[in-house]
This record gives sequence, C-alpha cells and structure tokens, in this order.
Amino acid sequence: MNSPSRFPFKQVGHAGPALESRADELRGRLRLVPPNLLAERTGAAYLPLGKERGEFHFTLLDAPITLDYPELIAFSASDVALPAFKQALLLYYFLQSDGSAQKDQWVSFADLPDGRTYSQAFQGYSGDELSKTFALGLGAFRSACERAGGIAAPLGDAAYRYQALPRVQLLVVYHFGDEDFASSCKMLFDASVSHYLPTDACAILGSMLTQKILHHKLSS
Repeated sequence: MNSPSRFPFKQVGHAGPALESRADELRGRLRLVPPNLLAERTGAAYLPLGKERGEFHFTLLDAPITLDYPELIAFSASDVALPAFKQALLLYYFLQSDGSAQKDQWVSFADLPDGRTYSQAFQGYSGDELSKTFALGLGAFRSACERAGGIAAPLGDAAYRYQALPRVQLLVVYHFGDEDFASSCKMLFDASVSHYLPTDACAILGSMLTQKILHHKLSS
C-alpha cells in the first residue's frame, strides 16, 4: 500500500482513467468491510439510512464530507461529488485506517515508508512554496495559517497543527530568516500517519494543505 506506484499522485487535479479505475477497485474492497467497523477505524460518524445503506460524515481539512454507503462516493457540503484524486485519497484513508492512536510525535515526509525518494519534490511544493511566498512576513504566515484553521503549536518561530482527517494530523513549522539567511518551512506528519494513509496520499494531503494556506494569504 505504501509503494509510490500504487497512488498516482502526479495526477493531482486530474481524473485520469488509471486513478478512476484504482478508486473503483478500492470501493470493491471496502464493501467487504462492515460500515460500523469502518467508522470505528477511521473516526468518521456513520448514519444508517436503511438496510445496508448509510452515510459516513467527517471533515477533510475542516470541509464537511459525506461518503455514501455502499456506493462509497464522497460529496462536499453542497452535494457536489469530489474530484477523482480526492475520492481516491479518502478511499485510501478508509481502507488503510486501523484505529491506531495518534502519537503526538512529528516526522518528516522522508521518514515515511518510501518517502525519502520523493522527499525533495514534496518539500519543493509544500514547505519551500510556503517559505518562498511568505519570506520575512512572519505575521502574514501566522494570519494565513490561522485563517486556514491551524492551531498554534510551540515549535520553531511559528507552527500550526491541522486535523486534516479525523485521525490524521499535520504540522507546519516556520523558521524566520533575516537578511543573511532565508526563512524556511517544513510540513510534518503525526508519527501514526502510516496507519491511515499510504505515503503517496500523504503527499496529496500536504499539497492540499499548502494550497489552502496560500489561498488565505492571497485572499487577505
């Protein structure tokens, strides 16, 4: 499950046939698991709606999500089906979740299974993108992170924790630079994350959080 080839994260934002086919395969595997057990493992709330039918309710980066059962198609709060890459991300979350406790210990993308191979690329479109955008604007960074739903944490010069999924936490840590040294930023994961997502899906989630923070900077 943790092999980068299993989740085509380079297709972020695209509904390629391979990704849609993979999502259908995941749905077939998930239908073999009782919905109450899926809810217990993922931390999602399950609402029965009849015989062998229901809905899972949870949030993805603070956005309310409904995942119907047994179709296992995810919808936004406005009843719009999510794009294919988000569908696949959530299906992987439901398939891989085993109910392990969050550890409140932080690891880098390179520390995840097979993560070292893609750690430089991940840093480029997550932490580096944030540090390039905010540079010496520490106040602007704090404001954007808070508006994106982050909770302040006592690390670096500024750090914000995000409950990205019911049992997946991310942390963004900012080190303020000066005229001689550039600011730097890094995105970390709770050490339990591999119990809930394959590494490639962690890359997707990190990219989504980066874009959410940047959106609040640009819209301020």
